[in-house]
Amino acid sequence: MAVAMASSGTTPGLYTNLKAIDKHPIAKASLFTCPFGSDPVQGFCNFSKKRFPSSEARLLLQASPAAAVVQGESPQETEEVPIPKVIIDQDSDPNATLVEITFGDRLGALIDTMNALKNLGLNVVKANVYLDSSGKHNKFAITKVSTGRKVEDPELLETIRLTIINNLLEYHPESSSQLAMGAAFGVVQPSQPVDVDIATHIRVYDDSPERSLLQVETADRPGLLVDLVKIITDINIAVESGEFDTEGLLAKATFHVSYNGNAISKPLQQVLANSLRYYLRRPSTEEASF
Repeated sequence: MAVAMASSGTTPGLYTNLKAIDKHPIAKASLFTCPFGSDPVQGFCNFSKKRFPSSEARLLLQASPAAAVVQGESPQETEEVPIPKVIIDQDSDPNATLVEITFGDRLGALIDTMNALKNLGLNVVKANVYLDSSGKHNKFAITKVSTGRKVEDPELLETIRLTIINNLLEYHPESSSQLAMGAAFGVVQPSQPVDVDIATHIRVYDDSPERSLLQVETADRPGLLVDLVKIITDINIAVESGEFDTEGLLAKATFHVSYNGNAISKPLQQVLANSLRYYLRRPSTEEASF
C-alpha cells in the first residue's frame, strides 16, 4: 500500500497558473507541525483551531484570449460535453503519485499540462494513454524533483489538481459547463449548481484490523482536498493514503485512516462522519460580514 500522505508546509511557486485574490493565503506552513500518517502512537499533528482558509479563498484562473471562444460550438452542444475526470491516486504506486485525466476523446498529448506540472517542481517519470468506452485516459506517474519520491503534501496535491483543471478550462473552455470552477471562471457555466446537502455522502467502515476506509462524496470546490485532511487529523485520526477524484461537479475521496494504529471504532466513526458532514454542508461566510 502507498506510503503515508504528509504535509511539508507551503512550497514556493506552487500556484503557477493560479492567482489567489483573497486576503487569506491558501496555505500557511505554521498550520502543520508533523506529517499526516505519522505513527499515531508517537503523537498526532497539532493544527491551529482556526478553520483552514483554503475553502474561503477565491482563485483567479487565467485563460488565454485564444481559448475564450469555442469555435463551431453552439449552446445546444454543451449538453453533449463529456464529464471531465481528474484522479489523483496515492495507493497504486508506492514510489510515485499517479494522475489520470479524462475528457471524452477530446484531449491531445497534454504537453502544456505536463509542462505546468514540471513548473510545480515535479517530474513526469512515465506516461501512457489508453482508450475505453468512456474515452481517452491520460495517465502520469509524477515525483518531486527535489526528492525523487511521490508527492505527500496535501497542499501540493491540491495544487496539482487545480493546475490540471486550470489547463482544462484554458485549452478546452467547453469543459467549464461540467466543472465546479466553471461557474466563476468558465465560458459556459454549469446549467444547474450542485445541492451540497443532496450531494454529500460519507461512509466509514473497517478495511482491516489496522485501519478503516473513509469515503467522501460532495460538491467540488478549490481547497477541498486540504480541508478534508485537516478535518480528519483535527480529531486525531491519521490519514495513511488515499485517492481523490474530481468527476465533473463532484469530488470523491477515499482515505485509509487509523486511530492509534488500529481501525476506527464505531463511536469514533460516527464522530468523524458528523464532523465532515457538518463542515461540508455549512454555508461559508465571509469574515468581513461580521
